[in-house]
Amino acid sequence: MTSGAVEAARNILTRLHEVMASRNHAQSKLNNVVEVIGECLNSEVCSVYLLREGMLELYATRGLAQEAVHVTRMAVAEGLVGMIADRIETLNLAEAAAHPDFSYRPETGEDRFHSFAGVPIVRRERAVGVLCVQHVEPRRYEEVEIEALQTVAMVLSELITNADLIDEEDVNAAGSLQSGPQQLRGLALVKGLASGVAVYHQPRVTIEHIVAEDTEAERQRVILAFDKMREQIDRMSSQAEFGVGGEHEEVLETYRMFAYDEGWTRRINEAIDSGLTAEAAIERVQQRTRMRMRQIDDPLLADRMHDLEDLANRLLRIVSGQLGTAASMGLRNDAILIARNLGPAELLEYDKRRLKGVILEEGSLTSHVVIVARAMGIPVLGRVRGLRGVVREGDQLLLDADQATAMVRPPAGVVEAFEARFAKSRERQAGYAALRDVHPTSRDGTRIQVMINAGLRDDIANLTMTGADGIGLFRTEFQFLVSATLPSRERQTRLYRDVMEAAGDKPVKFRTVDIGGDKTLPYLRHDDGEGEENPAMGWRALRVALEREGLLKVQARALLEAAAGRTLHVMFPLVAEPWEFDQAKEVFERQLAYLRKQKKTLPEAIHYGVMLEVPALAEQLDILAPKISFLSIGTNDLTQFLFAADRSNPKLAERYDWLSPAILRFLRRVVRSCEGHNVEIAVCGEMGGRRLEALALLGLGIHRLSITPASVGPVKELIGKVDLAEIGAAVEGWLAAPPPDLRAALTAWAAERDIAVD
Repeated sequence: MTSGAVEAARNILTRLHEVMASRNHAQSKLNNVVEVIGECLNSEVCSVYLLREGMLELYATRGLAQEAVHVTRMAVAEGLVGMIADRIETLNLAEAAAHPDFSYRPETGEDRFHSFAGVPIVRRERAVGVLCVQHVEPRRYEEVEIEALQTVAMVLSELITNADLIDEEDVNAAGSLQSGPQQLRGLALVKGLASGVAVYHQPRVTIEHIVAEDTEAERQRVILAFDKMREQIDRMSSQAEFGVGGEHEEVLETYRMFAYDEGWTRRINEAIDSGLTAEAAIERVQQRTRMRMRQIDDPLLADRMHDLEDLANRLLRIVSGQLGTAASMGLRNDAILIARNLGPAELLEYDKRRLKGVILEEGSLTSHVVIVARAMGIPVLGRVRGLRGVVREGDQLLLDADQATAMVRPPAGVVEAFEARFAKSRERQAGYAALRDVHPTSRDGTRIQVMINAGLRDDIANLTMTGADGIGLFRTEFQFLVSATLPSRERQTRLYRDVMEAAGDKPVKFRTVDIGGDKTLPYLRHDDGEGEENPAMGWRALRVALEREGLLKVQARALLEAAAGRTLHVMFPLVAEPWEFDQAKEVFERQLAYLRKQKKTLPEAIHYGVMLEVPALAEQLDILAPKISFLSIGTNDLTQFLFAADRSNPKLAERYDWLSPAILRFLRRVVRSCEGHNVEIAVCGEMGGRRLEALALLGLGIHRLSITPASVGPVKELIGKVDLAEIGAAVEGWLAAPPPDLRAALTAWAAERDIAVD
């Protein structure tokens, strides 16, 4: 909070304290509340809407027609007030009528008011009302005013609860639990299957008192709570067991840095200065964090906010004395953990023998808890909305993170089918594991290279587990994404050296840092400071690295030093023009010359390659091919660029088809363009890890695949059943005269030869 916001909130809270202490009945108190807020904020209108019988009812107002009180009602999600309650977020508009959700209510007499600001009144993580202000003149409200409104909304939550102005039924209405089976859908964050009973990570902390009687005493309570929380974090960081090394260690160190963040401490103390108790101050800052999270498009910054919320929950439990969590009470049975979000330290508190899976209301692929869960081997399903309204504590859950679903309270038949699939999956995995030391060779005797994609130090263990031929894509940006600051050259060198040593004689193809787009870094901003409307096709990957040559220069030096005495494979992402490759290679060559001058041990050889993700590059392969050693086709980005179809947009999912004639013809043209050149062609991406799609790639003459570790066994088995000449002739025929459904034709072809492709 700013100093102005602190002062404004303090003034309002002082006057509200007098209102709440009066002997007036609840309605009279609310009438006085809107007058106080209106006067303190110099607002022409101040209104309070409360949730009654499932509707938001105008309960008190200053400035609107008094005849509308207890008459104007709207559903949750209806109008601006309903939208605030539904989304539990702040709204600040200079011209309310211009908003698409504006709902005009003539009985209120609000015609002459233009500006509008509203904040939710929250109890038990649900909106039970809305506090809003309006002005005649069109203007956006200052941050000071919004922060003061948010603080007052917390006080109102206590007032209306103590005065029985809302029913507990209304608080829980939006999340009324169902009793029958229900399927949940989300985003697969860590794949895998699991079953267990639902266990809520965090029981609600009830805040009994909002307004402080002794500000200094509240400040001391927060100081002691911070000390205890930091001791807990330090202890857990030192006791985490994953084996030696790993990106999760950097995650925990970053998390620890947040626990010591002075800015966070300052904001809580400022909330106490405004007149709140220690618990209310922490909750006030936490609410603000949640609202900011809903407004952040940057996934990495959102993940940082999740870490702060995790710490705030821990701090709130300590200061309130309500220390019980599912972890501290212990897991009695195999459990699926339920949480809105989860921090890495909190995950570490659980008994790994009992914790089988995690389901989150939020979460993202790059969040810290996902990196730690992957290291622990725990499947995670994220982005599942409204969990508290669907899942009871103790409900049976079947988690299928492979299919991004979970079944709540499954019927006996579904459980039986799931267990059979689980057993079959374990049996199949055992069969794939038996292929670990088998070289993937087609029926006609052609050796196919099957490599894995990686990005973390821990991923290297998959080389041994799968028997893969090497790492066809090492995403170096993962180290940047989990770090709070730009990784130093020494840290980068250490990671790259560890990876190459762990890989032994097997090659590792390092992709230079691919940031930008959906992988932005808070410590590395564009010079213009503006966001991009289409970041996937914007200033990202090699474009950023060439602009910020220091970034690529440091990485080049780190890779060259790490590869001393070894062969270095390096490739550049999102190359659209041959000159971009030339410039990137020149950065490496200059660093190589510097190390040679310094008498440093150099790599035995350097093989340069590019990622083909931009369709334009295919038109200039005759220029590029003589300069490179290998070409890796990134089918994820390439496909969305070819179809102008965002791969994350569910409405376009059917258009994002790897087995369309357009994609396969394009890939065939790339293969033919490289004929006669000494260039290794590989496909790295999800396409190569799917058995049916891998079959098509083999038919196109692609003999190198880089895929997820989980796909290595299934693809190895597939390769052993395929005659390359036969599938090549079939694919060539289909591309010459495409059938109505090429996917169906390929599936039928495989079925006739008893080749499983699911």
